[in-house]
Amino acid sequence: MAGPLTPVDPSYDVLRTGCALLDRSELGKLAVVGPQAREFLAGQVSNDTEALEPGTGCYAALLDNKGKMLGDLRVLRSPDGAELLLVCERVALQALFDALRRTIIGWQAELEKRTLQRALLSLIGPAARTVAGADEAGLGATEHASAAASLDGHEVLLVATDAGVDVVCLAEDLDAVTASLLERGAVTVDEAAVELHRIESGRPRYGVDLDATVIPQEAGLNERAVSFTKGCYVGQETVARLFYRGKPNRRLLGLRLAAPAPAGTELHAVVADGEEPGRVLGRVTSVGVSPVHGPIALAFVRREAEVGDTLAVGATTGVVVELPF
Repeated sequence: MAGPLTPVDPSYDVLRTGCALLDRSELGKLAVVGPQAREFLAGQVSNDTEALEPGTGCYAALLDNKGKMLGDLRVLRSPDGAELLLVCERVALQALFDALRRTIIGWQAELEKRTLQRALLSLIGPAARTVAGADEAGLGATEHASAAASLDGHEVLLVATDAGVDVVCLAEDLDAVTASLLERGAVTVDEAAVELHRIESGRPRYGVDLDATVIPQEAGLNERAVSFTKGCYVGQETVARLFYRGKPNRRLLGLRLAAPAPAGTELHAVVADGEEPGRVLGRVTSVGVSPVHGPIALAFVRREAEVGDTLAVGATTGVVVELPF
């Protein structure tokens, strides 16, 4: 789990007012191709990939048989419809690759590696679409929409994100595409500032906030990552039962902290001095110090604690709040 993050102020300002650039080429990337690619993938992940039109995409989870997350991913159908590009955190790549390779036999679909072949640059901030040339390329504003474009003669794929635009290119074109984006007004930023922006936005990250103990509904991911109208997929029974019949025992919420606390810190009810801490009510997953909000955190909080409650967070305290901050 990541510790407290304090951004470099210029980077934070760029994220809020301009166009920040961060190289995220280390993200895992796979491609599924073939006439049954969408149908095959729909049976493996939680969202409806079969319904994707060319130039659209979705967010989804890869689950085990008990509905717990082995990873999360973006599924991007190329503008020409020929390829499904899967983008995930590197820590989840092997689980995704193994699951798809094991189940793809018998389908008219093929699984191909793309992590080393494709680079990915994230443009974040209000000027991201302008710098990327999104409007000229016909890129829609809906998250996961994609459009083919050319940057100084280099073919790229522009992808709409919640925070701006991702630019996918061939790995050998990375330096040239980066230079082109910087020339257009992008500014490279510190990764800590981007992480803080993520925390402020209330977006959990696999390998930091999410792991193989988490069910999507606990992290507030049902609306983004789960289709309740498509066909069967691995882990569906648990996800559907929890959605229709019950509430999760915990959920991902925000904490406004009196002082920073390390990720992994347990949450307890506030008790009088000298008393033993009560039952564990949750755990901090991500922490940042925001110039706007002060010390903040993402945390899984048990349902016994409610929004507005003040909890003990190690040596400090925090008020439970809804996300985003």
